[in-house]
Amino acid sequence: MTQRSRMAAAMALVVVVVVAGCSETSENKKQLAPLTLKEQASSIDKSSNGYLVTWAGVLGNANRWHFGENAVALISARDGSGKEVLRMEQPLDAVPPGRSLAFTGQAVAKVKPASVKIDYRPASWHPAARIPSSFRRFPVSDVATEQLEPGSYLVTGYISDPFRKVANSLVVTALLHDEAGRLLGGGTTFVDDVRAELKRRFVITASGVKGKVADTDITVRTWGATAKPYEELVAGGTVPVNVTKPTTKPFAKDRGYPPIGDRRP
Repeated sequence: MTQRSRMAAAMALVVVVVVAGCSETSENKKQLAPLTLKEQASSIDKSSNGYLVTWAGVLGNANRWHFGENAVALISARDGSGKEVLRMEQPLDAVPPGRSLAFTGQAVAKVKPASVKIDYRPASWHPAARIPSSFRRFPVSDVATEQLEPGSYLVTGYISDPFRKVANSLVVTALLHDEAGRLLGGGTTFVDDVRAELKRRFVITASGVKGKVADTDITVRTWGATAKPYEELVAGGTVPVNVTKPTTKPFAKDRGYPPIGDRRP
């Protein structure tokens, strides 16, 4: 091998090592962002068998290409002396890529709590099987919010399925906000057998709401700690948008400007 060949081989080896090192460093630096607790609200009310603790929260997933799976909300309450009087673990549904997960719940404490804290266990990450835009949102319509009594609201509306495959079970959560956008509370229900061609009604009772409600936000998600239910719906295909045939008759003559040189009457 000539001196020039040896030098060329050595340079190629250096380039390979440098590129490999850069690639490895870049891969090590690439980390998924953890879920973040974007909003939370809680309330404490006297009940017949103790104190009813009600909570609502929103977890955000900033990762555009990964589902957050198997996350668990941790709810704890302490009395005036700092002693823990309630501790709950609430398994959460999968958080879609680049979206948020709204959750609500309630539990009874035997001793009156003075404070409530919402935390969560980190999620495990699952790469999305399709591009994020494939995971279409579930349409919501005709939402109505009615106050039943102080602190209690009834939220109703309709949801439908944007996918060809029937959604066996969906989770519908209503979050109630005041005029300033502050979260006041909410409630959750399940709706089964949701189809594209038929709207399904949901009814949610939200209790423990402290403050005047000015806005209701409805979120719909697949039920389950993993991305599998959502991905199965997407794999079945989506329903075309605006497939209804026009009801008006076609114009006898085009009312637009004719192309240059068009001499039709």
